[in-house]
Parts: sequence; C-alpha cells; structure tokens
Amino acid sequence: MHEFLQRDIDYVIRVDEVMWGCLLLALTLVIHGAGMLRIVRVGARMLVPAKPRLPGFRSAVLVLTVLAIVVLHLAEVEIWAAFFTWKDAQPNPSSAFYNALVNYTALGAGYLPIRWRLLEGMLGMAGLLCFAFSTSALLAFAQKLVHFASADDLPPIESPSKRPSP
Repeated sequence: MHEFLQRDIDYVIRVDEVMWGCLLLALTLVIHGAGMLRIVRVGARMLVPAKPRLPGFRSAVLVLTVLAIVVLHLAEVEIWAAFFTWKDAQPNPSSAFYNALVNYTALGAGYLPIRWRLLEGMLGMAGLLCFAFSTSALLAFAQKLVHFASADDLPPIESPSKRPSP
C-alpha cells in the first residue's frame, strides 16, 4: 500500500489554474514564434553574401543568433516569474525567476505552492516546445550558413563571352 502526503490527497486541479496555465503557455509560444522569426530574419540578412566579409564573420553571426535566442528564452521565463510574483506563489522576483527557469528547462524542482503546482508541468511543456522550436530554427540557420560557406569555396562561374576560343 502506498503512503501519500495529505496535501497530495487533498489536491484538486482548479479551473482557474488550468486557464492561467493555458494563457501563459499560449503567450509564451506567441512571443517565442514572433521572436524567433525576427532573430532568424536578421541573422539570415547578415549572412547574405553581398560583399566580402571579415574572416569569422559568419561564425560571429551564428554566436550572436544563439545569444539572441537565449535572451528570448529568458524573457519568456520572466513572464512566468512575473505571474508567480503577482500571485504570491514565490516570496520575491528573484526566487520566482529561479523557479520559473528550473521548470522551463524541465528540471522541475517543485517549488510552487500546492495551489499552483499544475503550472510547473505546463511551464515545462512551454520550455520543451520553445527549445524544440529554437533547435529547428538553428538547424535551418546552420544549413543556410553551410550553403553560403560552400558557395564561397566554389570557383566563380565564367560567362560564355569570357571563355577563350579554341
């Protein structure tokens, strides 16, 4: 026979908890989608081979793109942290941010009060979805980077008028 804590036996999922979780999850995904679109567009424009670039320029663009994605993820975590602070689910904004970050990365520590415990799982889902989105965008971005790099390694194509006659 399993022994459960009384708080776990008494816990009932509330409609407002589900509604807040869905709203925060949707907001996170909308922000992530818009942010990723902007980040990838700016990064891709920087890669266009319009003129010669400094050595390592494309690598620097890739690093800056990744850093921008990290900042985007941290901004999304801050939205959840602000909610936890607003609802007094955490004692201060720093603790709220730490708790949100731990759950967003799906490490899950269980630091929310029992009243908001469902949100820990929903926050983990938001993080997993956003990380998957970021990974797919980075993969596409890296493919574009490789395409431009391989195009640079090819010899220039001569036009038919410039070819020597036999």
